[in-house]
Amino acid sequence: MSFKMKSMSLAVVSALTALSMAPAMAQDAAANGQQVQRVVVTGSLISRTDTETPSPVQVLTAADIQKSGKTSIAELLNDLAANGQGTLGTGFAGAFANGASGVSLRGLTVGATLVLIDGHRMAPYPLGDDLQRSFVDVSSIPFDAVESIEVLKSGASSLYGSDAIAGVVNIKLKRNFNGTRFNAETGNSQHGGGKTNKASLTTGFGNLDADGYNAWVSAEWRRQDAIKVSQRDQFDWDNRDWRARGGNNLTLGVPTSLNSNLTAASVPFLYNPAGNNPAGVANVDNPANYQFLSSACNFALYRAGGCAVKDTQSNIQPATENVNVVAGFTKLLPDNWELGVKASLFQRNSINNRNASPQAFSPTTFGGNTTLVNGVLTAGVNAVPSTLIPASNKINPFGVPARLYGFIPDVAPTNTVNNTARTTRIAADLKGSAYGWDINGGVGTSEVKSTLDYSGYIYRQALYSAINNGSFNVLGGNSPDVIAAISPTFTNKLSSKLSYADVVASRELMQLGAGPLALATGLHWHKREQNSPPPALTVNGTVASTIAFTMGDETNTAAFAELQATPVKDLELHLSSRLDHYDTYGRSFTPASSFKWTPMKELGFRGTFAAGFRAPGPAEVGTAGKFFTFNAINDPVLCADGNKKTAGNVVGACGISPTYVQTTNKNLSPEKSKSFTLGVIAEPVKGLNATLDYYNIEITNQIVTAAEFPGFVANWVRLPATPVDIANGDGTTHVGTPAVGAIAYAPSAFINAARTKTSGIEADIGYRWNLGNMGKFKANLSATHMFGYSIDGVQLAGTQGPSGVSGATGNPKDRAQLTLNWSRGPLDVTTTTNYTSSFSTIDPSLGVNDCSKTAFAVGGRTYFQGLTQPSQYCRVASFTATNLSVQYHVSDNLTLRGSILNLFDKQPPFDVATYGNSGAQTSYNASLHQAGAIGRFFSVGLNYAF
Repeated sequence: MSFKMKSMSLAVVSALTALSMAPAMAQDAAANGQQVQRVVVTGSLISRTDTETPSPVQVLTAADIQKSGKTSIAELLNDLAANGQGTLGTGFAGAFANGASGVSLRGLTVGATLVLIDGHRMAPYPLGDDLQRSFVDVSSIPFDAVESIEVLKSGASSLYGSDAIAGVVNIKLKRNFNGTRFNAETGNSQHGGGKTNKASLTTGFGNLDADGYNAWVSAEWRRQDAIKVSQRDQFDWDNRDWRARGGNNLTLGVPTSLNSNLTAASVPFLYNPAGNNPAGVANVDNPANYQFLSSACNFALYRAGGCAVKDTQSNIQPATENVNVVAGFTKLLPDNWELGVKASLFQRNSINNRNASPQAFSPTTFGGNTTLVNGVLTAGVNAVPSTLIPASNKINPFGVPARLYGFIPDVAPTNTVNNTARTTRIAADLKGSAYGWDINGGVGTSEVKSTLDYSGYIYRQALYSAINNGSFNVLGGNSPDVIAAISPTFTNKLSSKLSYADVVASRELMQLGAGPLALATGLHWHKREQNSPPPALTVNGTVASTIAFTMGDETNTAAFAELQATPVKDLELHLSSRLDHYDTYGRSFTPASSFKWTPMKELGFRGTFAAGFRAPGPAEVGTAGKFFTFNAINDPVLCADGNKKTAGNVVGACGISPTYVQTTNKNLSPEKSKSFTLGVIAEPVKGLNATLDYYNIEITNQIVTAAEFPGFVANWVRLPATPVDIANGDGTTHVGTPAVGAIAYAPSAFINAARTKTSGIEADIGYRWNLGNMGKFKANLSATHMFGYSIDGVQLAGTQGPSGVSGATGNPKDRAQLTLNWSRGPLDVTTTTNYTSSFSTIDPSLGVNDCSKTAFAVGGRTYFQGLTQPSQYCRVASFTATNLSVQYHVSDNLTLRGSILNLFDKQPPFDVATYGNSGAQTSYNASLHQAGAIGRFFSVGLNYAF
């Protein structure tokens, strides 16, 4: 940044702040009559009497939340029409931060949406989405303690700083409470799994006006059972056998051409690769080359698919348990000052698995693990050059070394994590008036600690030593000591901490035109510390890498100011700016302006312009790393033409998803954005109100991993060459040692390179109708339509892409939510219909424009590998789910309620390109269509107040 630009940034903030030092003009006495209540709406620092602001803000009240039929904040926010591509849901098993949930306004990933609690920053989850993007885990927010949720759908860095590029979600907890209220609810899914029980108790005492204080506490418990993949395999989207749909049979344990007819089955077996053939040509069709180790399977049964294995471990929805406690205390102080203190403990326990499947033996060799220690990458750690079962082993009848195929018995499924995330928070806010200023100050600290208990990781050297010395039985029944040696369980502790201090002062300075000139100015400070190290057993390479790791901290100081004026009647103007300083890179200056013009009561216009930024976080500039894959390629040396049958090609090197190692970059600059909105506010008739807003956002200097950027040339690091299956050119193979070894990894650093542009319209239409004796009717439609979404000039709106941003979660152009409510006397009925439009499975960002290659190109999907993808799978169909909620007020104290989520039991559409549940081969989109995978869900509950 040039000195001139720095000076201009300082001058603007200083000029706005300097106005605060001028003496205020004398104001008229308070008007007669009842004082109109003023509120501060998210997106502004200045209180106002109307909530229709220049920026589009969606407000969900406590009543709206209760009528939704949902039982968690994560479920509620996932259905917002403005929550788009890149949404991280709890069912997205492929995510690095699986089990947590984040919000992605306008499809710009969870890292571009700032989530606040009571207007203040929270510590982010200890693991970022795809390692990189920090977010607040909304699955840990208590449901019954929420007073309202305000969703600001406009860039807001000029007031809130980093991460508010797409907008802000401000979750407001209860300010005070009197009395006692008990809630209980139970529910279950129609198709099995997912049983949910929930209970909460809130009690408070003290009247602010009469007693000068209020104290309250709310405790909430929620348990949700897992939904297993096996509990939905009656539906085609969850069935691994795609032959009837023109694809491959991907059922575990079934030999096909994809696995060269050699794959682990329900019973372990030995295979003689030489086949007693002097030429050394493998013959997978000769029964004499197989020795099944149990009579439960034989060659004929195996080749017919009769030794398949059912996946009983992978989750569609993880098992979770939440325990939340929130306490608040408000005290009136002399001279109308008010002190508020809130303390909370949110704990979520979830049992997650990143696409769990049974652990298989390594038939020929084990290339070892790749470790990343102090920036040094080492491949082949703890390699096993040959995993062949020697002829001397009593289970080998061939007289020559043989391969062992099968699933390792007595061990947990791969990558199983028992994750306990505990969030603690304490915040104090002081507000009042002094010297003509309204002052709000706050300090607080929050910390997220995650304890991860790992199981299902294999120490391969120990495994094959135990097999060869006879201490491990490949059929099962092994002692706990033996299992502990070959599949050690281990624990890792992660933490993320954020402390902050804010002060905001506001006042009316003078009369200017048709109204007062109001100023708000303030200071902000926060320090963020993240300590998410890798587990010890992955550092030394005993087991494969488990998760991403991040260590680092940042300190941010900022000054900001906002001016509000009404220069002429019915025209409201805002000007705001903020100067941030981060100790990791330097300064960012972000101005913004907005207007609202209401020439008549029935019609108004509004618009905003805002600059924004996202500061590079610890995962990008600190000490961090991860191993990742994101598309399928053919080894450029070992399978250059991609054909497994070409003579000389290594069969296992065709159609691979190679590993990349993410590295940080200390020289990164912040991402920058420019956005504007232009909208109409209309109330043509009594009871009908509508807003329509156009938005346009451009992000430059975007931080991406180099491997995802066009033109990246991978510097492949290879393992030592070992004997493998090599094609003969006639459909058979032989065992040989190629000229080079298999790909181990390629390093990929973060770089400032990408440019993203998105635009669209958002509509919010509400209608209230008094039906007299028939009750009252309310309708609200919230909808969004995307005109465009491009990355580096590649248009992705309405497609699967971008695959490199939050896992090919889809980029539909349209989302909508229609809520209808009818109430009469004690009865209250609400339906909520959520709609997501169709989109193409093609991801143009990968240079793929051929539908027949879509599924395999994105994420290495194998539904139609080697085949032509049927045209019906070139698009993901639209999805509509309706929820029904009924409440009946038995008395002033007792309310009964019931709900049916996904009332019509709509199944999710096929999505063959997303990788969210790729390991389980479930072909649905967990971010957009999770309600369909769960299916119809019933619940009943009660609310009792006393």
